[in-house]
Amino acid sequence: MKKLGSVVLAALLALVMLCFAACTVQIGDITEDENTSQTNKTYKVGICQLVQHEALDAATEGFKQALTDKLGADKVEFDVQNGSGQTDMCVTIVNSFVSQKVDLIMANATPALQAAANATLDIPILGTSITEYGVALDIENFNGVVGRNISGTSDLAPLAEQADMVLEFAPEAKTVGILYCSAEANSVYQAKVVKEALEGKGLTVKIFTFSDSNDVSQVSSQAASECDALYIPTDNTAASCAETINGVVAPTKTPIIAGEEGICRGCGVATLSISYYNLGYKTGEMAAEVLTGKADITTLAIAYDEHPVKKYNKTLCDELGITVPEGYEAIAD
Repeated sequence: MKKLGSVVLAALLALVMLCFAACTVQIGDITEDENTSQTNKTYKVGICQLVQHEALDAATEGFKQALTDKLGADKVEFDVQNGSGQTDMCVTIVNSFVSQKVDLIMANATPALQAAANATLDIPILGTSITEYGVALDIENFNGVVGRNISGTSDLAPLAEQADMVLEFAPEAKTVGILYCSAEANSVYQAKVVKEALEGKGLTVKIFTFSDSNDVSQVSSQAASECDALYIPTDNTAASCAETINGVVAPTKTPIIAGEEGICRGCGVATLSISYYNLGYKTGEMAAEVLTGKADITTLAIAYDEHPVKKYNKTLCDELGITVPEGYEAIAD
């Protein structure tokens, strides 16, 4: 009887060990499959760019290059869509990204970011070429962290220093016009800050706004006729119409200080410029961290270009007979 009990006990023990071994193999297989799946994952990233112009194009290229560098060219599938300057088009684009369940949305410019923010609370969103996230997303007392599925990079350059440049390039100016698109919230914000800075220097400031590209020429002509110098912030409509602005302003010999290099290349004499390619690249690095789980987007602070550069447009400065102050470098042709 004891012998039979010992045999049964040994058999049960052997059965338990066999099951444990089987479970161990199964668990090991699952872990290995999960690791393999993660290693072989291809991320789908939707890019919504408001409009095609030099600065936004550079930001998109920098973003794509960074993700390719960080994750590998075979690990990222990009779906790049252009809103043609239309907010409604951006809404349609980001809604399609949401329906496709992309892994991440990159929103290039404020209207694209606003559309994405309204479209999803779940898919990570990284903005770039955004001047002020608090203004763009209507966040009071913004502290640098959005606190939901949104983060990104800002193209804000020191506005007070840009205001100083007006008198550096137009020392006799008494009246300065600020020219921008009234539909762009970040342009409104920049105009307000620069207006206060210029008025603090004793200058008279006039505001000139266009609603879209259709009235850029007329409004620019009026501004040039009434002012000694003009300032244009990092405005997407102005950037896409820089040659049009130059066509009506240059004959009046009215110097323009621009918020970014692309606008300055097209119609300005000087800018305090950031690199939009580098800004996009930084956004791509952030995207890699978010996609691989190394960063929590809900706590990820907005990043800035900390090294803006003073640049001037040699061709326009020569045409206007402007002596360029020290400390500026020529924009490359």
